[in-house]
Amino acid sequence: MGPSLSKLSAHLVFSTKHREPLLLRPPRGRVHAYLATVLKNLDSPARKIGGVSDHVHVLFRTSKNHALADVVEAVKTSSSRWIKAQSPALRSFNWQSGYGSFSLSHSEVEAVAEYIDRQEEHHRTVSFQSANRQSRRFSGHKGTDAATWTRQPSTRGSEQVAQRGIAATRDQVFIADC
Repeated sequence: MGPSLSKLSAHLVFSTKHREPLLLRPPRGRVHAYLATVLKNLDSPARKIGGVSDHVHVLFRTSKNHALADVVEAVKTSSSRWIKAQSPALRSFNWQSGYGSFSLSHSEVEAVAEYIDRQEEHHRTVSFQSANRQSRRFSGHKGTDAATWTRQPSTRGSEQVAQRGIAATRDQVFIADC
């Protein structure tokens, strides 16, 4: 068999636990850069990362070597640890247990990148919950809010990723163009 080829894009959304507004503007860019580093180390390069104080949007190319659930779990676990280490005030920081992930056609990638760029403006008038419902309707997802946001990630993936040392360290943050 020849080499494996894959060019699949995904739009990932997840929030802080209880949607607490903890991702303040000055350190938010560093959090986004850290997320980009972890994704790059998982063969899932970020195209655009943005969000507001209580949630993150990530546009990235999915890995052909790692399952999406394992990538998301590694990103959230590693970044949660990193955020906690940044300030004593963030020692109790956690991401919510669930996430939303939507596959994108090639023609949708640029529009989603622009949407991510406009997050602060967008959320001045639209709540996170309303935006989540709109995204689910657009993508054809018929689940309820509870079904969408309460999935517990497996522990298998993060253990495998941690054993291979894929997560970024505090001194290794790669500043991607996101």
